[in-house]
Amino acid sequence: MAIDFDAPATAVKSPSKLAHVVLRTNNLKAMSQYYQNFLGARVVHENEMLVFLSYDDEHHRIALVQVPGTQAKLPTSCGLEHIAFTFDSLSDLLLAYRQRKQKGVLPLWPVNHGPTTSIYYRDPDGNQIETQYDNFSDPAQANEFMSSKEFAENPIGVDFDPEDYITRLKKGESEESLTKRIEIGPRGLPEHIQ
Repeated sequence: MAIDFDAPATAVKSPSKLAHVVLRTNNLKAMSQYYQNFLGARVVHENEMLVFLSYDDEHHRIALVQVPGTQAKLPTSCGLEHIAFTFDSLSDLLLAYRQRKQKGVLPLWPVNHGPTTSIYYRDPDGNQIETQYDNFSDPAQANEFMSSKEFAENPIGVDFDPEDYITRLKKGESEESLTKRIEIGPRGLPEHIQ
């Protein structure tokens, strides 16, 4: 079928996927090592100013570029808030949490947002990284939850303890019961975001 490049557009064609994220840094070696450890990534290419990393079949998912004159990140400036990575199960999310913990990488904020159960981290430059598990198997169910009164009242979520979840899973509790968000009423932004 021929594409009509001159047809009036009601919407822009969406991309098929998000390919990669590039982070500007003044700390290339530490950032490269961090993301290798954090993602279980391999270096695809590296020189004195660039590192390309991948953890799957994409040629690179994270690129790091060291640019002369780059200043430290200002936490209160506009820009990227975080990058998010999805796991196939709650158990996989918690296994990666435990493996990172063994490497001294500790979470910033574990939270059940409702649509996702998430664990946030901060890299050496101060960028936030979200690791998440989708709590609903069907995107329509997640959209329905995000349209609910409960989500409108608290779009931030409810904090949880990953160690408690691991203990409960080991005792036989289901992932489904752990990912159902407990409602706590209204909640504002947590301190680490402000």
